Amino acid sequence: MKKIVKQDQDVIKQHNKLMILDIIKKQRPISRAEITKITRMSATSIGRFVSELCEEGVIRETELTSSGVGRKAIMLDIEPGAIYTIGVDIEKKRISFGMMDFSETIIAHHRVEHKALAGTPEETAALICQEIRGMIEQQGVPAEKVIGVGIGVPGVINYERGVVELSSTLGWKDVAFAGLIEKELGIKTVIDNDLKVKILAEYLYGSAKGSNKTALIGIGTGIGSSLIINGEVFRGGSNSAGELGHTTLDPNGNLCECGKRGCLQTYIDENALILEARRVKEVADVREVFAAARDGERWAKEIVSRTALYIGITINNIVCMYNPDTVILSGDLVENYREIVELVEEHSDQVIWEPFRGKFRVIPSELRGTAIVMGVGALAMQHFAPLAGTWSED
Repeated sequence: MKKIVKQDQDVIKQHNKLMILDIIKKQRPISRAEITKITRMSATSIGRFVSELCEEGVIRETELTSSGVGRKAIMLDIEPGAIYTIGVDIEKKRISFGMMDFSETIIAHHRVEHKALAGTPEETAALICQEIRGMIEQQGVPAEKVIGVGIGVPGVINYERGVVELSSTLGWKDVAFAGLIEKELGIKTVIDNDLKVKILAEYLYGSAKGSNKTALIGIGTGIGSSLIINGEVFRGGSNSAGELGHTTLDPNGNLCECGKRGCLQTYIDENALILEARRVKEVADVREVFAAARDGERWAKEIVSRTALYIGITINNIVCMYNPDTVILSGDLVENYREIVELVEEHSDQVIWEPFRGKFRVIPSELRGTAIVMGVGALAMQHFAPLAGTWSED
């Protein structure tokens, strides 16, 4: 019986300690007296927990700061260099890397060109490990302080097992990718669908802050979506909720890389625009299509306008299914060519079902190219921090 009571007391103490750290993270810098008011715990207990957190190196005392009339108070803040995570964003043609410190700041970020379809998953893993080692060395961070790696991958991901079940974008199937990284680096690794970690980043740091229910649509070399409700990412039964690009518009339509015909992404992703344009004029990439539209070339303007219409229809479908208060448009197509956002808004007036008009906002991604590395950096911190459970998602 005494052992059970002791265990219960230890659990309560750990809970209180995590709660205090979470308060400091959210409201830093903050004084001990302010924490006492918030928690309604005794000043002695607060002092003891704060001392332990200082000894563990996750928080620090700042310089004396005035707290108003009277005595000055010693403020408490997070120790940014206590621990670090690495975020990795794997795309079809490039891989992005970011190092996140304990204050949730990306302190280093870079990209490398990479064609996933031209190599094997093992070759991709080797490149990632090489770049991570270089980043750690360049930043002068002690290797033992890097507690985790997070990787965002397009496709259906079993994030609990660390397996890429299917990624048409990368040409991977049943790849235990987290294990490849862990084995090579000796650092705990978590992987997840790229848009699920992207919406997590938007919720924690970007456009979705303060939103109760946000939908994100990613438009680039593929199409996908994700949903976050009250801080929880909606995953579905097999973590595959949001594979919007493979919803069918026309069963006899364009052939998709997944083997089906008429998938949504064959009408509005970058490859779709290029293929459509080449029926009229030889173009190298989507930039030439938008350049021609800006120059007033009719064929290009029609392609861009039609793409915006399909995006508007997609927004309507998302809103009818989930009734979000915010829809975030993200991905290279909308982030690099912001004029399409204006066209989407124009077409939305035609295609949004009347009961939902004016009931939600459509906004472009605030974090843009750094969102996924921030999201997986946060995910790795949440999973592997010594004081796990302090991450703010509520």
